[in-house]
Amino acid sequence: MTSFVKPENALKRAEELINVGQKQDALQALHDLITSKRYRAWQKPLEKIMFKYVELCVDMRKGRFAKDGLIQYRIVCQQVNVTSLEEVIKHFMHLSTEKAEQARSQAQALEEALDVDDLEADKRPEDLMLSYVSGEKGKDRSDRELVTPWFKFLWETYRTVLEILRNNSKLEALYAMTAHRAFQFCKVYKRTTEFRRLCEIIRNHLANLNKFRDQRDRPDLSAPESLQLYLDTRIEQLKVATELELWQEAFRSVEDIHGLMCMVKKTPKPSLMVVYYVKLTEIFWKSDSNLYHAYAWLKLFSIQKSFNKNLSQKDLQLIASSVLLAALAVSPYDSKHSASHLELEHEKERNLRMANLIGFNLDSKLESRDVLSRANLLSELVSKGVLSCAIQEVKDLYHLLEHEFFSLDLAIKLQPLLDKISKLGGKLSSASSVPEVQLSQYVPALEKLATLMLLQQVSKVYQTMKIESLLRMIPFFDFSAVEKISVDAVKQNFIALKVDHSRNIVLFGDLVIESDELRGHLTVLAESLNKARAMICPPVRKASKTGDILPDLADIVDKEHRRLLARKSIIEKRKEEQERQLLEMEREEESRRLKLLKITEEAEQKRLAAEYEQRKNQRLRREIEERELEEAQALLQEAEKRVGKKKGSRKPVLDSEKLSKQTLMQLALTEQLRERQEMEKKLQKLAKTMDYLERAKREVVAPLIEASFQQRLLEERMVHERNQQLEVEISKQRHEGDLKEKNRLARMSESKKSFQGRVISLRQEEFSRRRAEREEHIRLIIEARKTEREVKRKKIFYVRREEERIRILGEEEEARKREEAERRKREEAERKAKLDEIAEKQRQRERELEEKERLRKQSLFGAARSADAPARPDIAPGSRPLESGTAAPAAAAAAAAPSPAKYVPKFRRTEGSSPNAPPPESDRWGGSRADNRPSQPDSWRSDDRRPALGSSRTSWSSSRVRPDR
Repeated sequence: MTSFVKPENALKRAEELINVGQKQDALQALHDLITSKRYRAWQKPLEKIMFKYVELCVDMRKGRFAKDGLIQYRIVCQQVNVTSLEEVIKHFMHLSTEKAEQARSQAQALEEALDVDDLEADKRPEDLMLSYVSGEKGKDRSDRELVTPWFKFLWETYRTVLEILRNNSKLEALYAMTAHRAFQFCKVYKRTTEFRRLCEIIRNHLANLNKFRDQRDRPDLSAPESLQLYLDTRIEQLKVATELELWQEAFRSVEDIHGLMCMVKKTPKPSLMVVYYVKLTEIFWKSDSNLYHAYAWLKLFSIQKSFNKNLSQKDLQLIASSVLLAALAVSPYDSKHSASHLELEHEKERNLRMANLIGFNLDSKLESRDVLSRANLLSELVSKGVLSCAIQEVKDLYHLLEHEFFSLDLAIKLQPLLDKISKLGGKLSSASSVPEVQLSQYVPALEKLATLMLLQQVSKVYQTMKIESLLRMIPFFDFSAVEKISVDAVKQNFIALKVDHSRNIVLFGDLVIESDELRGHLTVLAESLNKARAMICPPVRKASKTGDILPDLADIVDKEHRRLLARKSIIEKRKEEQERQLLEMEREEESRRLKLLKITEEAEQKRLAAEYEQRKNQRLRREIEERELEEAQALLQEAEKRVGKKKGSRKPVLDSEKLSKQTLMQLALTEQLRERQEMEKKLQKLAKTMDYLERAKREVVAPLIEASFQQRLLEERMVHERNQQLEVEISKQRHEGDLKEKNRLARMSESKKSFQGRVISLRQEEFSRRRAEREEHIRLIIEARKTEREVKRKKIFYVRREEERIRILGEEEEARKREEAERRKREEAERKAKLDEIAEKQRQRERELEEKERLRKQSLFGAARSADAPARPDIAPGSRPLESGTAAPAAAAAAAAPSPAKYVPKFRRTEGSSPNAPPPESDRWGGSRADNRPSQPDSWRSDDRRPALGSSRTSWSSSRVRPDR
């Protein structure tokens, strides 16, 4: 690597190498200078060097060198002089284009020369074999070898410039110009592959611009100039895509333009929108999306009518006719009539996407096919006045197809209108942004629509028609085309017809196929016979033999099913485990590979760093040696000059080839030391001489200076006296003039005093009046403010009192509600306690009744045992005195008791046994109880008036059961 002190030296060296035919060395020298860290500050010579550098790169087709150099030069002049970078890039593209044009002019057959699918692809093996096997190369092959490399280099130039200028706010115009030139290159030479790559490159640049928003010098898309440049680039991309008939790339360009418009939330210029919708109509027409094509024409018509003030009436009629014919060309039935749910969802998303591109905002919750439809479009055309702007033939065609009903002569009336419409159209005037309108392109679709409408109208009138009659009614197509159209319409449930080729007729209406009817006859007959046989002779159900043989078949099947499910889960777990192990092994293998790759890269980086450090040390050592050699040469030349200037001294013998730098430096230092000593001696001698001369000069000059000083003092005294006398005379004259002026003005003193008095009195009166007015105004303001404060104070007092009254009322209401709630709670608690107490007493009475009943039964059983006691010889009479003692009263009670089948009250049963029984005690309500059952109030004796007592109601009802039951 050669080092240069100045950049101009590198340029001179490169020119010298170019003159001797060493362009590669010249290019390498300039490349080393440009990529060197020493020249990172921009200088004017660097621009000349870059011009020469790009010229060499273009001559030698070194695209990589050009890219590296331009990147380094961009770093140098990005913040200092970006115009220089722009000039260099323009020069680079100019040279590349010029070379490509020269190669093109030299080729005789351009189309054969450019018969290459991909400019970035290398030569194929069969091409290389063919080029070496054939002895004589053909003209086509020579042209390809001459022209194709230059076009490859030109394409690489465009890519390099776009890569360097991407996302640079200072060079947006140059970036747009380069993109336009690249588009024109693809357009002129039909380079479809390169055009796709170019669109992808520009698309990636915009994506990176939106992704990395913290870059320095990043373009601001919200600025009108930047947005206009980006939109112009995308519009040009859309134009070239449509001209190359790359419809998919054109649609992606439309999406890019729509994305830009959505990104900045700003509507572009109407001229750009016109181009946008014109190209959109072409794309939709090529993709057979007639509905979207018609909506795009509608938006185009609205823009032209609103913003183009110079549009002629004829052009407006042609555009409106195109809109109406495009709407009529839409199929009258939905192509997704019997589609699945997934297809409908995809169709809905597609409709929303297309509606956004066209400029219609749809609600995603609604059915988009209900919004974007043929019927809605036609009604919108009528409401917006498009129908009134169309030509008369198109209006007649619209009325025939949409509003009239001519089932027999519809096609006959449409044929002349279609013939006239097919001749209309052509290029519009220069005032219109739409270049051309061709109405003839809609004629096939209109003929198909007329056929469908005629079939639909005929199906409403006729049930059967001959094929010859139908063909006479439809002159547009032969019967095969009509049959194809009919099949599609029947499939979409638009019409219902059937063609009978055996009888050469067409059947209209909802007809079923004969094979379907015949297919079900035997099945229906068999089912009817089976039902009749089952009703006459019902089958006897027999026990299942399988159930007798295998009673546990269901359990076995269930167990087998569970076993298979368990086995399936085990297999799935094993598969998952195996997949996990494989993933783990792959992950480990990938990690080992990455580690090995990282170690290799680190070793390579270390090796490269060591080599770089070694080269750097060698370069520094070489530079030091060169610098020392230059210094030694300079010292040698200086020593020779000094020796040659001395008179009478001999020149020392100095051999520059044998002496080293140290020797030369030692000689130079010795010579300098000797010269310094001699100079010091000369200076000392000169200083002594000057000292003597100065002393003698001062001795001579001293008396002369004293005399001159005395003479000057005398002259200054005389001047001072003269000036003082002159000042006294001037003062006397001024005093006399002042006295005369005073005497002259003394006569006006009385007038002055009277005028002064009048002015002062007027001003005093004015001051008094204004002060009184001000005091009155202040008094009124104070009174108004007092009144206002008083009113405000009263309002505040009233509001506060009202708020206090409302608050007190609220508190009283809340207190009353709380007291009412507490009172209700207390009453509820008291009522509940009373009810619980009543229920408890009722349960106590029930327990007493049950105990008395139990004692009665025991007494009855004891009397029966005592009556049977004499008949048992095994029991002694006095063996159980307690039992015998109690047997007598029990027997008496049993004797006195009536038959158990009849109910006897308690007081009846105890009359004979206890005549001295106490009277019946009174109950808690003051009444007396004749028996042991509790007495109830009258309100409790009827079930209709019994209160709901919760759990006590059940106990009360159970207590009313008769004891003998």
